[in-house]
Formats: sequence, structure tokens, C-alpha cells
Amino acid sequence: MSINVGEILVEAGKLDTEQLERVRGLQAEGRGLLGPLLVQLGFVSERDLCTALAAGLGWPEAVREDYERPTDDDGSVSADFLHQYQAVPLAIGDDGVEVAIADPGDGFVLDALRLAYGRQLHPSIGRISDIQAALARHFPLEQATEIEPGTALSGIDSDADDIAHLRDMASEAPVIRRVNQLISRALELRASDIHIEPFERSVTVRYRIDGALRPAEFAAGIPAAAITSRIKIMADLNIAERRLPQDGRIKLRVEGREVDMRISTVPTMHGESVVMRLLDQGDVALDFAALGFGEAILARFRRLLARPHGILLVTGPTGSGKTTTLYAALSELNTPDKKILTVEDPIEYQLDGVNQIPVRPNIDLTFANALRAILRQDPDVIMIGEMRDVETARIAVQAALTGHKVFSTLHTNDAASSITRLQDMQVDDYLLTSTIDGVLAQRLVRRLCPHCRQPFTPSPEAVAELGLAAIAGQSSPTLYRAQGCEACDHTGYRGRTTILELLIMNEPLRRAIIARADADQLREIAVREGMTDMRIDGLDKALQGLTTIEEVERVVQSVATAD
Repeated sequence: MSINVGEILVEAGKLDTEQLERVRGLQAEGRGLLGPLLVQLGFVSERDLCTALAAGLGWPEAVREDYERPTDDDGSVSADFLHQYQAVPLAIGDDGVEVAIADPGDGFVLDALRLAYGRQLHPSIGRISDIQAALARHFPLEQATEIEPGTALSGIDSDADDIAHLRDMASEAPVIRRVNQLISRALELRASDIHIEPFERSVTVRYRIDGALRPAEFAAGIPAAAITSRIKIMADLNIAERRLPQDGRIKLRVEGREVDMRISTVPTMHGESVVMRLLDQGDVALDFAALGFGEAILARFRRLLARPHGILLVTGPTGSGKTTTLYAALSELNTPDKKILTVEDPIEYQLDGVNQIPVRPNIDLTFANALRAILRQDPDVIMIGEMRDVETARIAVQAALTGHKVFSTLHTNDAASSITRLQDMQVDDYLLTSTIDGVLAQRLVRRLCPHCRQPFTPSPEAVAELGLAAIAGQSSPTLYRAQGCEACDHTGYRGRTTILELLIMNEPLRRAIIARADADQLREIAVREGMTDMRIDGLDKALQGLTTIEEVERVVQSVATAD
């Protein structure tokens, strides 16, 4: 039986001939099956490979539930063979053997399985990660050299032989394949972070999806030290140093997309905990509407952007989308008649036409020092990744006073608190009132899946308690709850959106700042002057069916608790 996997993928439009020839050259060197190699190199995704092969061969696709069935394995085929050729029997019966295969190759694997079992085969195409997980559960390899979790790193702080052994393990095909699968699966699930955590008797892998951590399957038999070492090698970190935290960066092309990853390792009792933050260059939405800006707040925000000078701040905790909002603002201002310079730590996304400077504290290129230098570059617009210290804040204020447009972020709980935070950083009140144009505070809430959200009418008590009648303009408004379906992986949510509040500097606020009003007083004045606070914006989005009341309350409560 002759099966040409490469031609099937080319005909399906998932691969071009040049890529195919490059991978065939590697395959000729004995690097493994064509399909897994294509996935490993990032030319196709697991999903595209599976779908294209199933359609091209007329075979069914194996779904995750298929791998949970007992196989009643009779020992006809060795675990080594199944692992080598990425095949797993799903069921063995009198009418034949159901088997899931990642890549049928040239038909050899089918002929070998048919001969070994002595029965008719009923093949299906499966995803590589699903097959790997099933093989690890039902057909584990003998691990003569396996290092026990928790002891894998002991005694190798200075032993060169053990360091070399770790490096060798990290270069083995199963380890490389597993790390690549973790990254590919994270992108497929739209994860923002991958957490790899070693414990005494196990390794836990979790993905952060839409702000919530979810466990992922991890193939047994691969030592945590090997996985960690592979990631550190990719990030150009020191694999011999496991007593101190390390930070690095990996840039990959996965499934035709440029992906940057920020890597952080910290030592724990049983090894190194690794967090990989995925920055997908092709997935960032630099569009205000897509970010969750309503028409009213967007119109006011754009008026602030149009001002030729002054400071515009975006506040919120880590991971609240502040940098993405600033990138969207810079993209809107990025025209040939403006010179834009940024100082960032780190640079998350590259913007064409924008001069971006990464902070490097090890050579004393701090926010303050970089900011001094770029003021001599004749910029029109400056973005400072974060106002971390008094010096940076003062230079930013001076830049705004000398005719520059300045964007920056602060870590505060709401818009009004940013003013008092700058006062705490010893910025003079009269400078604040003359340079700050506005402060945008934001949080991220999970967006309801539009395919399965369920409408319901809240009780009159809930309407009264939440104040929904005034927002909705009716006494019996409709809300939505999360349900769960295939489209959202049965979570009820898909993606995130922002809830916002925009404080615009005006004369009443200036007088209150000079009088040293606290954050609560400033917030009251801003609301009287037309600011829609974050809670009201969140409730409005819940009434629109974009999110749930529970999500809004979770975020608003965290703000209130922090206050």
C-alpha cells in the first residue's frame, strides 16, 4: 500500500513543495516520520495534519474519547514499535483491530500491524499529542535510565558528567518532540502561559487559558530535568545553574506563525519550576473595538490621543492587557509624520515604523537612562513600558512639559489611585495637573462563548442589588450564563474582553489634586464629571451578553479588596 503523506498535504494547501523538500531531506537522514517532523518544525499544526490526512485517505479522525477505551492488548506488538511509529491500538476484537496512526508513512506501519495482529485493520488518523498521551498511559516504555522526579537534579551542581548527561537527554527526540507538542498544544488552545512544575512524584503541566489555569496531560517517563534542560537550551540559559532564577527568551516559527516566548525558571524543592509566556505575533488584536472599548469611551480616548502633548497612563495589574492597549494607541498614531520611540522591558510585540528599545539593567540601560537618551532623538511620541521609580516619573513629566506625547503604565487598582501613586513618587502636584491628560484603568474578564451562552432573567432582588434596571433601562433585563460546548472546549468562555474606566483631567480634578484629595474623593469627582466606573462598564457588557455577572463581580471585588 503506497501512501504519500507529503502530496496529500500539498494538495490540501497545508504545505508548499519547497517546505516538503526541505523536510524530506531531514527525513532521509533518519530523523523520523514525515508528519511528526513537519509538526516539530512548525510547518503544519497537529490539527491540520490530522484533518488533511483523514480527508485525503478517507479515514475517520480519532477523537480524544477513543483513547480512553481498554485495548485488551495481547502483546502482539511491542511498545517500542508503537512509540517509534506513533500508532496506538484503540480496540481489538474478532472483526479486527482499530488503530490510530499519526502518520501512515509509506504504508509499512499498516502492513506490519496487520501482520503482527493477524487481523483486519480499521485505521484512523489521530493527533500526535493524543497518541503520545495514550501510549504513555497504556504502553509505557521501559525506562532503564529514567531519573526519578524530585531526585533528577540532586548532586549535579558541579559534576560535568551529569551536566553532559542532562544536555544529552535534552537533545533526545522524545524530549524535543514533547516540548514542541506542549508549545503547539498551548497555541491551539489559545493559552497565554505554560506552567511546568516538578513535585516529589510527578510533574504538573498547566496552561493559562483566558486567565484561568487548566491542567494538561504530560507523558510519563520523561524526566522533569530533561524537559527543563531542553527549554533552557532553547532560551540560551545556563543548564548547569539550578540554584538561582533565570530569565530568557525563545523565538520560534510554529504552524506558520511567529511566536515569542518569555521564559522564567525558579528553583523549588523538587527541581526547577518553569513558566513560558507565549507572545503570538499573529494573534494580537491592535483594534480598540476588539479590545472591548465601547463607542462612548473610545470617542473620549481618541480625543486624548489627538492632543499633541501630555501624559496618558494605562493602569491595572500584571496581565490586564495594558501593553496591548498602548500598542493599539501607538498603531493609531503611527504615521509617517511622527517619530515614535518606546522603552520596554521586555519588547512584547514588534511594531513596524516604531523604534523600540529594550531595557538592559545589566549594562545600566534603565528606563530613566534610556528615556534621557531618546529625548535627544527628537521624538514626537514616547512610550515608557512602566513608571517604576521617581526618576523615570520625573523625566516623563519633563518630556510632556517640553511638547512630547508620553504613554506609560502604572500598577494601581483604579484610575484615581494613579494620581495618588504619582504623588507618593514625589511628583509635584502642579506638574501632575499640567501634564496628565487622562488615566485609563482596565481589567480582563472572560468572554462568553457566543455558541452556547444561555440567556436568563435575573430575580427582582438581583436586579435591585446590582442596579441593573438603571443600566439596562428596563426592570426585567436579560443576562447570560456560561454553558459549555465543543467550540469553547466545554468551558463556556472563549477569549477575553476588557472592562474599563477613563479618568480625564479637568478643572475640578485639578483643584482636588492641589488640595491633596485622596483616591476615593478623586473617584467621586471623576464620576460626577462623567466617568463610567469599571463596575458599571462590566455590568453593561454582561447585559450585552459579552460576559457574566460572576466574572464582573470577581474582578470588581478584587479591585475593592485591594483598595
